[in-house]
Amino acid sequence: MTDQNTAAFEKARTGLWTSLQKHLAAVYNAEKSFSAATAFVDEFPFALHAATQEQQDDFSKSRNALRDLYSDETTQLDTLVKAIRTKGYSEDQKKQLYLLILGYMDIAASIFELLKTHVPTKLPEDEELAEVAAKFERVKKFARLNVKGLAGLLG
Repeated sequence: MTDQNTAAFEKARTGLWTSLQKHLAAVYNAEKSFSAATAFVDEFPFALHAATQEQQDDFSKSRNALRDLYSDETTQLDTLVKAIRTKGYSEDQKKQLYLLILGYMDIAASIFELLKTHVPTKLPEDEELAEVAAKFERVKKFARLNVKGLAGLLG
């Protein structure tokens, strides 16, 4: 491998690391807002009608913000993992990038899970959220597959 390829990879890895830290900060901020909006609840699922109108509005606003962030992050991650595959990096270098992404995805997944667990008792079916969750899992599996490689699947 040439020094130019190594330098390009180092730049990509550093850029990815910096980007993931910013994305993680956004996810943590959304979690903080969502947790604050559900602070009036002792256990889940909860009766939304027992909350004040202000609490209901805060919950809805924070839930929608977290849901939108989930959708946006999933779309960006999908694009990113596919782009890594086309780059001219070595397989080990690609694995390093995928591992960074998987680490981020594991943390983000634990926060996005709040959309399933911290809910009122009667929440209408959210097909778009289900599609985002399925896509998030496909992206995660795609990244894991690329870390394992074909040999990992056969062995």
